[in-house]
Amino acid sequence: MAIAARPTSWLRIAAMRLFALIALLTGAPALAANCNIATSQGTTGPADWQTYCWLDLASYSDTTARTTSGQAFSYTLPDGTLMTFRLRVTGPALAAATAPSWTGAAVGNTAFLGIAGRPILYQGAAGTNVITISNITLTPPAGGTVTSYMFVGADAESSNEGESLTFQTNGGPWSVIGTIGPISGNAYPGQSGAGTTSFTVTGVPGTVGAYIVGSPTPTQVTTTMVGGGLQGTMFAVRFASITLNTVIQGARADPTDQFTFSIAPQSGGTAYASGSTSGTGLGPFTAASLPTSAALPLRLTQAMTSGSVNELTHYRSSLTCSNTTTSSTTPLPSNVLTDNYAFGSLQYGDRVSCTFTQTPFPHFRLSKAIGTGGRQFATDQFRMEIAQGATVLATTTTGGTGTTVTTGVTSQVQGVAGTAYTLREIGAGSTSLAQYNAVMACTNAFATSSTVLPAVPGSTITPQMGDVIACTITNTRRATNATLAITKLSAIVSDPIRSTTNPLGIPGALVRYTIQISNSGPAAVTANSVFVLDGLPSQIEVGSAAAATFTQGTPTSGLTFTPATDLRFSNATTAPASFAACTYTPVAAYDPAVRYVCLNPKGTMAGSTGTPPSFTISFDARVK
Repeated sequence: MAIAARPTSWLRIAAMRLFALIALLTGAPALAANCNIATSQGTTGPADWQTYCWLDLASYSDTTARTTSGQAFSYTLPDGTLMTFRLRVTGPALAAATAPSWTGAAVGNTAFLGIAGRPILYQGAAGTNVITISNITLTPPAGGTVTSYMFVGADAESSNEGESLTFQTNGGPWSVIGTIGPISGNAYPGQSGAGTTSFTVTGVPGTVGAYIVGSPTPTQVTTTMVGGGLQGTMFAVRFASITLNTVIQGARADPTDQFTFSIAPQSGGTAYASGSTSGTGLGPFTAASLPTSAALPLRLTQAMTSGSVNELTHYRSSLTCSNTTTSSTTPLPSNVLTDNYAFGSLQYGDRVSCTFTQTPFPHFRLSKAIGTGGRQFATDQFRMEIAQGATVLATTTTGGTGTTVTTGVTSQVQGVAGTAYTLREIGAGSTSLAQYNAVMACTNAFATSSTVLPAVPGSTITPQMGDVIACTITNTRRATNATLAITKLSAIVSDPIRSTTNPLGIPGALVRYTIQISNSGPAAVTANSVFVLDGLPSQIEVGSAAAATFTQGTPTSGLTFTPATDLRFSNATTAPASFAACTYTPVAAYDPAVRYVCLNPKGTMAGSTGTPPSFTISFDARVK
């Protein structure tokens, strides 16, 4: 891409003189100011670009700065530290300017993009400027101490042939802390003096890169700027820094859940810096960043953002920090389970990056759907349950008719990783699950989880951290049918010792067996086809004293039962295939030869209309 040539003619000089005159006429008195951090690194910026807080010189007054005492500046740094100094200049007129100072400047174009305010002191005419920043004082907020900081000087323009910048300090020796690439090519001005208290940039032809230098803890810095009318310099404070962000492991327990993460005073109060998650992604999210000159005890916190469905207790919060300054002795947490961590104080030169990882504890939800054809009976409803062992953790009973399901979703359950849970359904009221084919489909918002998802209602699942599971049981009704179900109960009536008072199942005790048959299907049963075969345990004997009785259910079954013709016995070693095959006649009231009791009530058993019709047959037996 072609770049406009940098003007060098008398027109350029005249234009800048006019710019400087306007700046002098509109100069404001010294005011409290801020320092600003760039919004992005750029393509050639240093990795620690967020630790530079560039001094905003928007309140610069060229008239005041030329007085004997110079112009007073006061800055409130990001951590609350108050920085003050006096700035005095000599030489051609200067004015505060935005970054980048022009299209060919390195700073603002290839590095340190988006610096707010007016961080550049810019020449209005050719000549030599001496800029003296003296009485540099840093006063920390309550509870902090300033042990060290770095004052930064930078080439804010392009030092070309015949131009130069010299930075002098009464602090520690200058070091080159940034080499900023040119907008094109690979030319850089000359430089000398690194490791001493006087560093000089010497201009060369062309569009060149720039150097950034730092001096530890000075109280006075003097910059000598030689330019052809377009030369500039800028200053920053650099010290320790800490950034904090959040990532989400697996998935959110609810899509609306969001987190706020903060760097705050350890003793409480307003956060120095904070950030928040957004959207439905997993992060990492835009970090909260704090450059700090004061040895302030810090606290790193994590909280749910207002509007989230869940509390922070639905997540396991862990904190891990790293420091690119490997020689630092600042203690760092590593996978510490916390959402509120007393970090302590940073050391000068620290560049710490911390991350909260939010992992949801296992979560479940169970839903109901009705397949094509709707319900078998309009009154059919279902109870959905999530259970851990014998404990039901969540339940709901459906409403609606046809394929419409209301109240068909359980509340979300928070579980424990490594624990088995059962996802099941139960027919509500008289609803028979036998009238439906059921399948269960499950999804896990934690896309890469290795947890095996169940496919059959009543199955168990053993989740891991990060699982957010939703399962749906779909019931599709069976074709019109008759479906018989049998229930068998027994009760001890008496024993030879206690008689009827709390009888025991000892030899000689009398037992009453009750067999209930119901038809949950909508179709009637073929006439005279109900055949009940009851195999007796070896400890029980039945005979002519069976005393069978028949009781209609509600609704009635439509069947009849005559003991003389509809009750038979078998002494066969294998089960008889039909009522006609039951041909044994007991020879005693309780005959040990009887192995099977055969029952064949007569008539057509009615189909169900929602509540299954039924009947009950009871008979007596004896313990051997």
